[in-house]
Formats: sequence, structure tokens, C-alpha cells
Amino acid sequence: MVKQLRQESIAELWKIDGELWTRGRNAIAFVALISWVAALTGWVLDPQRFLQSYLVGFLVALAVPLGALFFLMVGFLTGSAWSVPMRRVAENILYTIPAGALLFLPIALGVHELYEWSHAEALANDLLLRGKSGYLNPQWFVIRAAIYFAVWSLWANRLYTASTRQDRTGSLEQMHQASRWSAPGLPLTFVTVSLASFDWIMSLDPHWYSTIFGLYFFSGAALTFIAVWTLACLWLRDHGVLREAITVEHYHDFGKWMFALTVFWAYLGFSQYMLIWYGNLPEETTWFHQRLEGSWKWWSALLLVGHFIVPFLVLISRPAKRKLRLLRTMALWFVAMEFVDIYWLVMPGFQKQGVALHWLDAAAVLACGSALALVFWARMKRHPLIPIGDPRLEQGLEFHNI
Repeated sequence: MVKQLRQESIAELWKIDGELWTRGRNAIAFVALISWVAALTGWVLDPQRFLQSYLVGFLVALAVPLGALFFLMVGFLTGSAWSVPMRRVAENILYTIPAGALLFLPIALGVHELYEWSHAEALANDLLLRGKSGYLNPQWFVIRAAIYFAVWSLWANRLYTASTRQDRTGSLEQMHQASRWSAPGLPLTFVTVSLASFDWIMSLDPHWYSTIFGLYFFSGAALTFIAVWTLACLWLRDHGVLREAITVEHYHDFGKWMFALTVFWAYLGFSQYMLIWYGNLPEETTWFHQRLEGSWKWWSALLLVGHFIVPFLVLISRPAKRKLRLLRTMALWFVAMEFVDIYWLVMPGFQKQGVALHWLDAAAVLACGSALALVFWARMKRHPLIPIGDPRLEQGLEFHNI
């Protein structure tokens, strides 16, 4: 099949049409313009609420390329063939990580407004915060963030470069190089993403801690990435791009991953809750108690039902995973549930009286998401949309589920 496809024009089959690319860029740019104008207006009118909403939007947007980093390294280490035809789409998503560093700037500048541990008066009156001040202080907070983004960007660049270089050389060396980078990169990614989640989310309540929190956040990021990956491939299919390369068999595996990660996310969430409930320590239980009061209890119920029960029941059957309309709906659903999840993690510390949605919440998510989407879309015309030099490509194109 590969030989037959290669006899035709790669520019037509495996590169996006110029007119289609321009329409896509214009649509993303329009969303970016409107959302950033709205977000900056909110920053002028209500700086504190802007930063709270922006933190949520930043985390939702950054979750997608972080999930891509994990999946690509797993794919290189395991020699995955089924995902090769759509791997370049994931690599383009991965390449947005450096832009995430720029999106972090408002948070770095707004540390004092967001985090209690940055207040001198809080340190003076709290022995526990003084004990943690060697780690939780504005200088180290920003330095650690710079280290996280440097690590993620380095690995993203090495994986992306190895894959695109293989398009030209067709050499196995690039595949081995990507695997060599992925071996130390996978545990390093787990560590850095966990530490980032501790810094950016868990330290919003510096008296609370959970050793499983980093993995909980990362599992949601991985699920959100699979959802966005699925949506990107389906959008290309709708416009006649890669229709022959990415088949129902591949989408079936997307459905498998969404189902598996739904269960894994729920398992981690339940484990975190059960261990804290069983330990019954005041500094731990307060965090959950806050999320089970007032209207937050309904938001918690929405998270349980929407992030686990509904997708579990919908995706559990084999036929459901092969229905593209249903997969598209569930992928959109998971993106929405990631917002619900991140909002649930971040906002109760600021909104102690209950859920108080604001138009800035939508503006911030769209602003951060569209900024990364513009970087992603710019990469879509730089290289073929399929890694044509990968020796596993033919196996991937012929992939069938058992």
C-alpha cells in the first residue's frame, strides 16, 4: 500500500492543501484575536479574577502537549506501529510546548495575587508556611517553571527533529535516536509534570498535600490529548486529508485509549479520596470538605458523572469505539470535562462561597488554547502529515483490530 501511495503526489496526499490551511489559520486567528481581546479586557477590569481564570485556561491548554509528550515517548519505546500514520499530527501538537512557556508569563508575574505562600504576612503568622518557604517562594517558583519548560522543550525538539529528519533519510538511526531520548525522558516527564502540578495547583492550598496528585493531573492531561488528537484527525478526514491513511481501525484504538484512561483517571481520583478519607487528617480532609459544600458539591457530582460514569457506559462496547460521530462527541466531551476538572482543582480556594462561573473563564481557555493552536497549525504545512520515512509506516497503514 505504501508503494502504491508513494507513486502519487505526496503534496496532494500527505500535505495539507494551501487553501485549506489558510482557512484553518484564519479561523484560529479569529478565535485568538477575539479571546485575547476579551481576556486582556478582563485583566484591566478585574486583574485578580483574570489571573484565576487564566490559571485554569493555561492548565487546560498545556495539558494537551504534555499528554502528547508522554504518548510519543511511549510509542517510540514500544515500537508502536498502529499510531505511525497519525503520529505527525501528535508531533505537531507536541511542538507547542515552548509556546506554553510564554503563556506562563502572566502566572509568573501574578504569583503574589494567586498564591498565599508568597505573602510575607502569611509567613509571619503560619509556622507551616515558614517551614516550606525554602521551596515555596516566588524566586524558586519561577526558576522551577523555567526548568520544567526547558526539559519539556528539549525533549519535544529532539523527538520532533528525529522524526522529521527521518522523512528525508529513511534511516533507522533517527528511530533509535528517538527511542534513546524517550528512555530517560519518560520518567523525567513524570517527575517534572508532577512537580509542576504541585507548584501550580496543589500549592494554591499550601497546607494540603497528596502524593498521588501529580499522577492524577497527568492522567487527565493524557486523556485530553487523546481527545484533541482524535478531533484533529477527524477534522482532517472531514476535509479529505489522510482519509485513506487513518482508518476506522485507528479510530477504534483512539476509543480504546479514551476508555482506558477514563478508568485510570477515575481509579486515581478514587484512590486519592479513599486514602485521605481513611487517614482522616484535618490538613488533608479540609481540601475535599471544601469541594463538598454549597454548589461545589454539584460541581463535584458533575465531575464524577461526566468524567467517569457517562463515558464509561458510552465507550465500553466495541461498536461504540468504531462510530466516528460518537467518538467525535466523546472527544469534545472529554475536553469539556478537563475544564470541569481543572476548575474543580483550582477555583474552590478562591470561590469559597460556591461556584461562580465568569465570562473570563471561557475567554482564558480560548485564548491559551488558540495561541497553542496557531503554533500547531503553523507546523502542519512544514512537513508531510505522515512520517514517510518510518519503516513501520506500511504496517501502520495496514493495521487492523482483532
